[in-house]
Amino acid sequence: MKKEISVRAKVVRELLRLATSERLLGPQIKNGMLSKKVHEAPWHPPDGYSLLRVKAGGCDVEILTPPQVAGEKAVLQLHGGGYIGRMKNRHRNFAKRYSDAMGGIKVFSADYRVAPKHPYPAALQDAYSAYCMLLNLGYRGKELVLAGDSAGGGLCLALAAYLRDQGKELPAAMVLMSPWTDLTASGESYEKNFYTDPLFGGTKESMIYSGQYYQGHDPSEPYISPLFGSFEGLPPMLFQVGSEEMLLSDSVDAAKKARESGCQVRLSVYEGMFHVFQTALERLPESEKAWEEALEFTEEIFSSSCEQEIPEKKGMQ
Repeated sequence: MKKEISVRAKVVRELLRLATSERLLGPQIKNGMLSKKVHEAPWHPPDGYSLLRVKAGGCDVEILTPPQVAGEKAVLQLHGGGYIGRMKNRHRNFAKRYSDAMGGIKVFSADYRVAPKHPYPAALQDAYSAYCMLLNLGYRGKELVLAGDSAGGGLCLALAAYLRDQGKELPAAMVLMSPWTDLTASGESYEKNFYTDPLFGGTKESMIYSGQYYQGHDPSEPYISPLFGSFEGLPPMLFQVGSEEMLLSDSVDAAKKARESGCQVRLSVYEGMFHVFQTALERLPESEKAWEEALEFTEEIFSSSCEQEIPEKKGMQ
């Protein structure tokens, strides 16, 4: 028996389905063109918060600092957008939510370069530059969380694998919201949910089939589609995904492979939910629950890390 979803979630899902129908803005939404055309109003941080824009190599990074910084931890956020859309205000709202949820920490959001002007490996290079900037600022890998939605979630996994392969310190954990891990679109949900996905379903012209990011590369290359890479030695990861997504398999299959590789994994499939439903923040019960789960997951990881360090500290006294 399927779990009943909230009335508000049903309404939002059906409004999204209507907006992406052929009668309205469906093609422009699904291929990402509408997102490119929309010019958002400037985002201003809430009272007490500060926003600083810096460069990390060729990558723009926004640093959100809360009124009072608690502890030495930080989040590196990698935004979604199919690798063709730049960071949006919703990701700035995500940054505030991450900061608040984790007790008041700095959140670094990398506005990496995107296709078609900057195809692979530009996004990975920028994510790596942003992460190295945090290390150069004095953060240890064990103090960092990688967080990303959609393409940003897949990029988190690709970055973690790249960091491992380069011998860099790995982050403590990863929070992956509807991550795009398979750019070959080979998972069973690409067919099973083809007509139920309110955002990408019903057309082969959506951004998930465009190939603008990988262009002349094989989409199954591990740093493009981390599902096909090695998960050995990667940090704990939380996958959150909606049951109606075409990208459902991207999380299910990646989580399975990560577990088989010995990684600590939590996979949460939210019944009836659509792609990156967490965008609703506190306005949907399901979204609120997902954010609470993300906090709980990171707290567990950091608590476990502290417990493991206690014997070492005693031995040094």
